[in-house]
Order: sequence, then structure tokens, then C-alpha cells
Amino acid sequence: MTAQTGLGAVAVLLLGIAAYVSLFASPPDAFQGEYVRIMYAHVPNAWVAYLAFAITFAASVLYLWKRRPAYDHLAHSATELGVLFTGLALLTGSIWGRPVWGTWWTWDARLVTTAMLFLIYTTALLVRGLSDDPLRGARLAAVIGIVGFLDVPIIHYSVVWFRTLHQPASIAPGSLKIAPPMLLALMLSLLAFTVLFMYLLRLRTSLARLEAGGEMR
Repeated sequence: MTAQTGLGAVAVLLLGIAAYVSLFASPPDAFQGEYVRIMYAHVPNAWVAYLAFAITFAASVLYLWKRRPAYDHLAHSATELGVLFTGLALLTGSIWGRPVWGTWWTWDARLVTTAMLFLIYTTALLVRGLSDDPLRGARLAAVIGIVGFLDVPIIHYSVVWFRTLHQPASIAPGSLKIAPPMLLALMLSLLAFTVLFMYLLRLRTSLARLEAGGEMR
């Protein structure tokens, strides 16, 4: 078994454990009832999106500095996965918002800034894909990847800086606003999604290297 296959197996195992704990071992919320279980998918998707774009940011800086294709492959792969998980965060957030807020969408600060993040990095992918010169497309995508990351702290602190329907963070330094069984389920879900992301990132980066090799031939 290769390291990549092993990582995939660990991801599947952790996802199974997290799903069981989230659906059966964790209690319903006092106010949201069973709908709170959507949190165990929504929050990990948002966290992984942050992680993916942080990797995009770092890899883009390194690519513009060193001009090594490996950094571009990593940035490209992380961007694709970040867009995927941001879309899933928006989707699960809408599903959660419908019964809790009474609407699928509202022009809330966190929702709007997250939608902007999705569009920014989708634009990075489009710029890369539509460029006639792959190197120029990679450079432009790297610039967007760096500038776009400025939206991440805005999203994170939007519930503090603006009046918003979105609830504030349940886990913050010096503050814990979540019951221990729910915290366990959330932590397991965060771990499982993180390992899944790392597996997918390794897989996608390997594919990016193969694609680049094919283009060179």
C-alpha cells in the first residue's frame, strides 16, 4: 500500500467515524434541534476552503519568487479544491439557513464575502484556463491567488465587524460555546475533512504534474 492510498483509507475511516458520531452520538441542539447536524458538514467545508486558499497563497508567492513549476502545480490544485469546498460550504449553509433563518439566502456579510471568495478563485481558474500562454496564465492566477486571500480574514471576522444573522464562532480563544459531545463530533468532522483534503490535494497535484509532462511532450 502506497502512502497516498493509506492516506485515502484513513480519510474514509475518519469520515465514517465522524458521520456516526455526528448523526447518532451527538445530541440535538436546544434551539435548532436536529438541524444542527448540518454544522458537522458546513463548518469543515468552510475550514478546508480556508486551508486550501492558504496553501494557494503560499504556493503562489513561492511560484512568483522561484518560478518552479511544482509550486504552480500545488497552487492550481489547492485552488480547484478550495473552490469545490467553498461551493459546498455555501450549499450546506443554504440548507442550514432555510429551516433556521427561514430563507435559502440573505445578504448577510459572511455569506456575501464567502460568495465573493468563490468568485475570486473561480476567476483565477478561468484566467489560467483561457490564457493562450500557460506561463502567463499561471502568473496571473498566482497574483489573483495572493490578492484573493485578503478576503479570508474579512470572512472570518465579518461576524465581529458587522451586524449579521450568522452566529459568531462557537470556538474562540478563551471562549467555548458548544456542548462537549457536539464539540467532539465537530472536531472529528474537522479532522476527517482535513485528511480528505490532504488526500485529494496529493492526488490532484500528482495529476497536475502528469498534465504538465504531457504538455511538454
